[in-house]
Amino acid sequence: MGLILSKGVNCDYLEVGQGRPIIVLHGLMGGLSNFHGVTDYFGSNGYRVIIPELPLYTTNLLKTNIKYFANFLKVFMEELELDNVVLLGNSLGGHIALLHTYLYPSKVRGLAITGSSGLYENAMGSGYTKRSDYNVIKQKAQEVFYDPAVATKEIVDEVYETVNDRNKLIKTLALAKSAIRHNMAKDLPNIATPSCIIWGKNDIVTPPNVAEEFDALLPDSELFWIDKCGHAPMMEHPDTFNAIFHDWLKSRNL
Repeated sequence: MGLILSKGVNCDYLEVGQGRPIIVLHGLMGGLSNFHGVTDYFGSNGYRVIIPELPLYTTNLLKTNIKYFANFLKVFMEELELDNVVLLGNSLGGHIALLHTYLYPSKVRGLAITGSSGLYENAMGSGYTKRSDYNVIKQKAQEVFYDPAVATKEIVDEVYETVNDRNKLIKTLALAKSAIRHNMAKDLPNIATPSCIIWGKNDIVTPPNVAEEFDALLPDSELFWIDKCGHAPMMEHPDTFNAIFHDWLKSRNL
């Protein structure tokens, strides 16, 4: 299935399939390629999958925070005339999805988070004193996954390039700090949107107890575990992730 890269007013985005829109939000060190399994599967199964390329590194530093990107998503959805959407976010993307849903609940029919920040994270947004050491960055990238082999050379190279680009590093640190500051524990009980929580049992960035706390605080949530899995289940176990997510969508008539 061919992916179409479209130019929007405020960002580029990938789009595939037709049906109820699923907007996918990538994380701080993530990108559109992290979700190939999701786009291929759901784009072929009655959904319109849209992945905006969030301008994390090109936004003005004063706007480089969680709230800005939650509102950025609102503008993006208005541009594409999207309504009754399902939001799926990984890591920082999950945090953006949560805050957007809290601020604009009428636009979101369903919410799915995986390895989301918003309560706690042992972020990659720290410990860059040795960022010029490729092997140190490689180890950090591998720690994101249960199976270090998932951190391909392409992924490690991209992380290495990001943290050694001064502008990108500054924006990375700003977003990581914003994620820590913007704790959503008091907001989550007010999010009535049906929520699907899919978590790696071996996630050390956002450990399993974080998923349990999300599940306890969100009023209408279901928690699903994937064994032998780290911070990015949709990359490490795409078939299992897709099956869990699709079953949940069907169970909620989404």
